[in-house]
Amino acid sequence: MPSKKPLPGNTIGAAVVVIGSLLLSPAPTMAAGFWIYEMGTPDLGTAAAGRAALARDAATVFGNPAGMTSLDRSQLLVGTQLVVGDVHFDRGSDTTVAGGNGGNAAGTVPGGSLYYVHNVTPDFKLGGWHGSYFAGSVQYEDGWSGRYYGTKAELITLGAGINGAYKVNEWLSIGGGPFALYGKLDQRVALNNVGSSQDGRLRFSDEQFGVGGMAGLMLEPVRGTRFGVTYTSPVELDFKDRPSTKNLGPGLQALKDNRGLFTRRIDLGLTVPQQVMLSGYHELTDRWAVMGNLVWQNWSAFGKPDISISSTNVSNETANLNYDDTWGVALGAQYAFAEGWLWSVGGGYDSSPMSKGERSPNLPLDQQFRLGTGLQYSFNDKITVGAAYQYMNAGDADLDVERGPLAGRLQGDYQSYDFHFVALNLSWRL
Repeated sequence: MPSKKPLPGNTIGAAVVVIGSLLLSPAPTMAAGFWIYEMGTPDLGTAAAGRAALARDAATVFGNPAGMTSLDRSQLLVGTQLVVGDVHFDRGSDTTVAGGNGGNAAGTVPGGSLYYVHNVTPDFKLGGWHGSYFAGSVQYEDGWSGRYYGTKAELITLGAGINGAYKVNEWLSIGGGPFALYGKLDQRVALNNVGSSQDGRLRFSDEQFGVGGMAGLMLEPVRGTRFGVTYTSPVELDFKDRPSTKNLGPGLQALKDNRGLFTRRIDLGLTVPQQVMLSGYHELTDRWAVMGNLVWQNWSAFGKPDISISSTNVSNETANLNYDDTWGVALGAQYAFAEGWLWSVGGGYDSSPMSKGERSPNLPLDQQFRLGTGLQYSFNDKITVGAAYQYMNAGDADLDVERGPLAGRLQGDYQSYDFHFVALNLSWRL
């Protein structure tokens, strides 16, 4: 850092299409993408550029645990954040189900995080973090044209971890540790009661815990130049539930009574993708610094949830969603323009894990563009406060899906797909 510091007639097969419309597309985070770089930390101002190499405050316990050795004392950082989403679907002419566009599928969501680093010795640090890096929801208006694919999809996670770090020598530090992740999944879909003007409803909901770990390296070949690598492991969340239904028409009710399809437990295993982040940081002068990221996320593993439905005609249905791994880049800069003041700016890009034929309104992931800026002010050598803003555009998210006569065909794109993040944080050096 700068020194300035159909049914009926198709029976059970058609019902599988109904459930598949809900369950083969796990819930997204804020309609944009599960993985959240935005965690109320000061690096919101650089669009997370340099996260694994900044080592500026206690947030490094999550950004790169090895960076804790760069802190000269124990530190605490508290971050708060508000997210405002503007996500509106625009149905295309090839859509076969009557209905509207679904309104604003996103809303306003508050959040927060907590990070602490304890100075055991100058070369050994312990730290902990608490927050969410993989969570969010979409919710559409009743009666919209994609209701047979989903009306609500919500995945909330909350993580907590403990990390240690050791300074091996003057230029190398290592760190890492375990973490636990709580996840809650809530998905809802309308059911097509053929011949009736009233839709049925199906809901899948469950809570699970998973465990993972993270590890990091920090290299500082010369003073003011750092390179960091952080690995975050995958986490398995094995959601299970017997879906609940209401307002079933005669055909669907017969399937429930005679086949027991809706009464069987469904197993839906989701994998939070593993991630590798490589970051660099370099001080150009005592006032200017530049930083950047290269990120890989293993979305191809996420796209293989297993759905098990036990009945006389259906055994196991395994969905391979054929997602692609993603790559991301980010660049940023910081300028210490006055005593105690630090200005940050940055931008980033992440590729899309799917094509329009794989995309659904429950998971409309596309490429993402971020642009952020922020200010920090140090009152003294103990207290620093910061504020940051980031704009994110999540692409057009074109989709064209058709999963049988009950769900129909849904085609279109998102005419607006924007998010605004505002963060406030407090850093206290003990």
